[in-house]
Amino acid sequence: MHTLTAPGPAEPRAEIFGFLLVPQFSMMAFVSALEPLRVANRLGQRALYRWIILSRDGGPVAASNALTLLADRAIGGDHRYDRLVVVASFAPEGGCDRRTADWLKRLNGQGTALGSIDTGSFVLAAAGLLDGFRATTHWESLAGFAEAYPRVDVGEALFIIDRTRFTCAGGTAALDMMLHLIRLHHGQQLAAAVSDQLIHAKIRDPQERQRMEPDTREGITRPGFARAIELMEQHLEGVLGIDQVCAGAGISRRQLERLFQQHFRLSPQRYYLDLRLQRARALLHYTDMAVVDIAAACGFGAAAHFSRAYRAWAGRPPSAERATRAKTLVPKLK
Repeated sequence: MHTLTAPGPAEPRAEIFGFLLVPQFSMMAFVSALEPLRVANRLGQRALYRWIILSRDGGPVAASNALTLLADRAIGGDHRYDRLVVVASFAPEGGCDRRTADWLKRLNGQGTALGSIDTGSFVLAAAGLLDGFRATTHWESLAGFAEAYPRVDVGEALFIIDRTRFTCAGGTAALDMMLHLIRLHHGQQLAAAVSDQLIHAKIRDPQERQRMEPDTREGITRPGFARAIELMEQHLEGVLGIDQVCAGAGISRRQLERLFQQHFRLSPQRYYLDLRLQRARALLHYTDMAVVDIAAACGFGAAAHFSRAYRAWAGRPPSAERATRAKTLVPKLK
């Protein structure tokens, strides 16, 4: 159990964070969320925050990197939390059971603010606790999340704070979200000092992109080339023709083909197809959409065409892909 100095009589009570760790949670994201609270306590010279690590049964929880953390307590009981954060990663269904959902709903009824890190959003959404709220998750599972939970106002952001909900993409976005919460409650000066201590040069705005811009990500210096990739990424369902991509990017087809060969050893058509198939794989992993619907969502006119393309790309048909990653299907309450 974490021991912190009790506040003096004139000091406000420390804000209590509960971190519910779902098996295979992201250690990187969890530490990015926890460390700003620790540093804020040190710099504030008092216990501004307390934190409790929870697991469903109170036992140790293994992260996705195979390291194991000890929990302070199990879910349930009469414990109160100001904020409860669900931390997950590749297997969010590990937090989606009736007991956990009922407990989260009870906390919500008590006025606890509910948050999530990485695919922890799936756990809150499966319990119906993100209906009508703006929320986000990791970019890799974002499309599947939006398809699975149409009542959630899904946004592609580093983090989103909407009334009593706070969700983030995971990774170092958890650090930015916590710095933002520190700034809201204790001021810019403390948040900046915490950021400095963590060698985090800038507290990123919540609406900044989760992913790098195409030019940075791919090491591209030609603006027209980067714009072509951006157009492809934006039109994975309503697929553009290559001539349309060229027109939108202000680059000739011959130039575009030459640049793709130089940078990727691929044709523009092949690169575009790979993007669509990558989207299809995410939908297979994170939704229970029918294969025919995934085909349509990724710009394929027929399921048979999609299945052939997917088999050639992944080495197995869509049905086998889904079977091998059944645990990452959209969580259902058990």
